[in-house]
Amino acid sequence: MRSADVCGILRIMKRYWTGAHTKHKLMVHIVWVPKYRKRILKGALAKRLRELLLECSEVNRWRIEELNIQPDHVHMVLQFKPDVALSKIIQLFKGKSSLIIRKEFPELKEFYWGSSFWGDGFFAETVGDCNVETIKRYVRNQ
Repeated sequence: MRSADVCGILRIMKRYWTGAHTKHKLMVHIVWVPKYRKRILKGALAKRLRELLLECSEVNRWRIEELNIQPDHVHMVLQFKPDVALSKIIQLFKGKSSLIIRKEFPELKEFYWGSSFWGDGFFAETVGDCNVETIKRYVRNQ
């Protein structure tokens, strides 16, 4: 095998994560919206949301490959481990960020009542090597 071939294979293998008995690359494109799809994810709020989402992914040892916060929705390409359900990942991202954002931005009470900042539900689609760059480019250019 030529050294160029070996380098190419090693570069590909670095994208895979290894567990005790696993090697995996689980990636998903996720989209969710604020309650009432208000165009509110701007300025300081968007900046703080980005910090919170990055912190959540770091604490849980996930990797955000792409993140694009639009005024009325969030796009994310996430790599995660097989020991957690996607619904739990969404719960952690949305639940904690909602709690902190509502506390740090009390002016939101004018638009939102109740205990949630985010709308119900989410969109998710698995992403594979054949189209991950296309999805990432799409998220980046929203």
